[in-house]
Amino acid sequence: MEDRIRPTFRRAPHVRRLSLLSAMALVTSLVGCDSLSSDIDNLTSSFLPPSGQQIGTWATDFTNPEEQQKGLVLLGTATWGGGEEYLKLYRTCIEGPWDPLVKAAAIRSLGNHGEPEDAVLIASQLTDEIEYIRLEAAKSLQRIHNDEVADDIWRRLIVETDSSVKIELAIALGQYPNDAVFQALVQALEMRELAVNLAAWDSLRYLTGQNHGSNSRDWLAWYGSTRTPFAGEEIYLYPVYTRPLGFFDKINFLNPTVWEKPGIPTGLQEAGRRSTWTEVDPPPPSQKGA
Repeated sequence: MEDRIRPTFRRAPHVRRLSLLSAMALVTSLVGCDSLSSDIDNLTSSFLPPSGQQIGTWATDFTNPEEQQKGLVLLGTATWGGGEEYLKLYRTCIEGPWDPLVKAAAIRSLGNHGEPEDAVLIASQLTDEIEYIRLEAAKSLQRIHNDEVADDIWRRLIVETDSSVKIELAIALGQYPNDAVFQALVQALEMRELAVNLAAWDSLRYLTGQNHGSNSRDWLAWYGSTRTPFAGEEIYLYPVYTRPLGFFDKINFLNPTVWEKPGIPTGLQEAGRRSTWTEVDPPPPSQKGA
C-alpha cells in the first residue's frame, strides 16, 4: 500500500507579517492602553494648559503630594503666582513637615515670587539632609537678595558635599561684595570639581570687574594690592534655563514657549554697576539736522 503524502501549506510572507502585526496590536491594546492614553494626555495638556482654578486646587491638596507638587510648580511659573495668598502657601509648605518634593517645589516658587525677607526662610533649607531641597534653596537664593543670608551661603559652600549644590551656591554669591564672600569663592577655586571652580571664577569677576583666571594665588595677590576691591562690581543677574525650540514648541500656537531672560534679584540695588548680561539693543534713531 502506497504511503500517502500530505500536502504542505506555507503561509505567504505577507500573511505571516499581518498575523504578527495583529498579535502586536492585541498586546498593545491589552498592555499599552494606559501608556498611550498618558502620552495623549501629556500632548493635549501642552496645548491646553490647566486653568488657574485647577492649578490652585492641586497646589492646596495636602492629601496628594504629587498633585500638590505639580500645582506649586505651575504657580511658581505663573505671572499671577505672587499673590499674598500664594506666598503664604509657599511659606507654609516650606515650614511644615510636608513631602520633600512639595517642599522643594514651594522653595522654587517662593524664589520666583518672594520678598527679600523670604531669603532667610529659604536659606534655612541649605542644611536640609535632602540634596534636591538644598539645590532648590541655592537656586532660589540667586533670585532674592538679602545681606542677612550672605554668611549662610558662603559657609554652606565651604562644607557642602554635593557638587551641583556647590555650583549654585557659588553663583548666588556673585551678588554679595564683601571680604568673607571673596575669600570663600577663592577657596572654591581650589575645590576638585571643575564646574565649581568655573562658577566661583565667574562670581569673582562679577564682584570685582577683574579677571585673574582660576588661580587662587593670583586673586589673593590682587586683593591684597587694592583698597577698593569691589569698585568695578557688575550688575548681578540670575541665570535662566533655555534650550532650542522643538517641533511641538513651534506648532503650539495656543501656548507658545517664551524663555525667561536673566534678571536682577528681588531686593538688589543695581545703581552704579555694569550688567553681567547684555542684549544687543537697536541703534538709536538718527537725528537729522542736529
